[in-house]
This record gives sequence, structure tokens and C-alpha cells, in this order.
Amino acid sequence: MRRWRGVSRVVVLVGVAALAACAQKPAGTGPGLPTSGVYKVGKPYQINGVWYYPKEDFSYDETGIASWYGPGFHEKNTANGEIYDQNELTAAHKTLPMPSLVRVTNLDNGRSIVVRVNDRGPYANGRIIDMSRRGAQLLGFDGPGTAKVRVQILAEESRAIAAAARQGTPAPLLAEVDGPPPKAAPRGRIEVSGPSGQATTLAASLSPSAGTPRAPVVGAPIPPPATVAGSMAEGRFVPAPVVAQLPVKAHEAIYVQVGAFGSEENVAKARARLSSIGQRASVSQTRTAGLTLHRVRVGPLDSVDRADTLLTQIIQAGLTEAKIVVD
Repeated sequence: MRRWRGVSRVVVLVGVAALAACAQKPAGTGPGLPTSGVYKVGKPYQINGVWYYPKEDFSYDETGIASWYGPGFHEKNTANGEIYDQNELTAAHKTLPMPSLVRVTNLDNGRSIVVRVNDRGPYANGRIIDMSRRGAQLLGFDGPGTAKVRVQILAEESRAIAAAARQGTPAPLLAEVDGPPPKAAPRGRIEVSGPSGQATTLAASLSPSAGTPRAPVVGAPIPPPATVAGSMAEGRFVPAPVVAQLPVKAHEAIYVQVGAFGSEENVAKARARLSSIGQRASVSQTRTAGLTLHRVRVGPLDSVDRADTLLTQIIQAGLTEAKIVVD
């Protein structure tokens, strides 16, 4: 793992992707120009009786159980056409756009890393995300195989990827940082390392007052905030193996959440269905986008295995939107 050093050095590199409908061949491909896969969201799909609805969700922030995958998939194609490398910091997710960047935090030990979502899955036992082998190693759960995690999309970085893909223009991505990661991209001009090693400059389209990106000019590069360390590999931006240590609550509990409903009628129907299989649910309120929702949950549960078994029973009872959450 790279240790942060006192003086910051920022390198901005350029990746290219393009979007037509859900996916198309990236711009700038050809002899000597490696592709970075395609930008893909995808249509709704069904696996084992459960429907999944991919979408661009730049507010995504959920907890659940992570797993990891490695040797059996190494060097095979991912869902968006990249080549899976178990030693890179990538991940599979059921609904987020590909590629996008997410922060994954192990809620058992506080370790946190940024990974690139470039594949679909996982579909077994209600897992929220499937990490590469390297990601699982850095988060400290490659041995046990699962961990309680929080997954948060990096909104600005992921928006930049999507916007550049739609425009068919290069998307500058922060590639390497020595020193504490800055909170926002530098204003004005940014040093860029060219092929010869000589520094050139790239104008950053940033607000002079707030340091945040202005509405981009069509066809112009879209700089995301300078918050992610990484490098370019075969035309793809790959997050660096930088592990942050974040504060987490001890002993986060595991639940099976049947759903979050806006009406008491739907709550009553869910509780009745649970009662038919011998399960009692708790109901709590939460506010989302200005709406009050009623969360119907079973738990807390004492292990991932117990949550897996219960989730299967609940889905088989017809409550197919149930999922494992950590709270």
C-alpha cells in the first residue's frame, strides 16, 4: 500500500468511452489504442425469480454483505466488455452503471477502498457487491469470504464517466496523488505528464468561487473532483490500492429487509406473508427524498449464514424484493 507523503503531486490522465442506447464500442479504438470496455447501464433482468433494475443512481448508498470472486473468472470478459483482472480494484454490482466508482467500507474493521464497477452480480444469497480478490484482501475478508460493508457511489467521478461517454469525449480522471488527497480539483491549470515525461497543462473547467465543475461545454473534457488515486491500465482508470481507516460502529446488526413501503396496507400484507412462514417483523420509519417509508425487517440475526437461510425462505414466500442489510 502506498503511504501518503507530505508533498502533493497530481497527475491527470485521459480515458475514453462512448454511449449509444445502453452500450456501444468506445470512441478512439483502433490499432495500438486499447479499449476500456463499453459504458453500459442495461435493461431490467431476472435471476432466480428476482428482478433487477439497472439505472444511473448517483445517490446510491447501501449496506449489506460483500463477497469476492477471483481465479475462476480471471482474464474473462466482464459485463461491459473489459477483461477481469483479479488483482485490480474492481467489483461486480447488480444495478449500478458500468463503469462507475464506489467506495466500499468494511463495517467490521473500518478499512475502506475505492473500486471500479465493471461487472454484473453477485446473485447468490443476497450479496450487495462482489469484490475482486485484491479488493477483498485489502478490506481483510478474503479468508472468511464475506464481510458487512457499506457501498457508496462517488457521484461526481461517476457522473463524469457517464457524461463523457454520452458526448464521446475524453474524460480526465485523477490518476495519481502523493500526499493527503485533496478535497476538490485544483483550480485553473493542472499539470499533466505527457508520454515523454515532460509536463504539459490542461485547463480545468472549474468554478472560480467554489472550486466545483461548471456546466461543461459540449465536446470539452469533463474534469471530476480530484479525490481518487489511481492509474491507467489498458485504457481504463484503475483505483490505486490505498486503504483508508474510517470510524465504524461496533457490532453492526444483520437484518433481512422485506421492503420499505409508503402505505400501511402494504406493510400489513408483508407482515401477513411473513407470519405464514413463522416470522415476525419489526417496522421502523425512515425518510427518503422527502417521503416517509415504513421498513419491514426480520432480525437482528446472529450470522450471515442465518441471514442467507432466512432470505431464501422469504423470497420463496413471494417477497422477492427482500434483501440483507446491515444497521
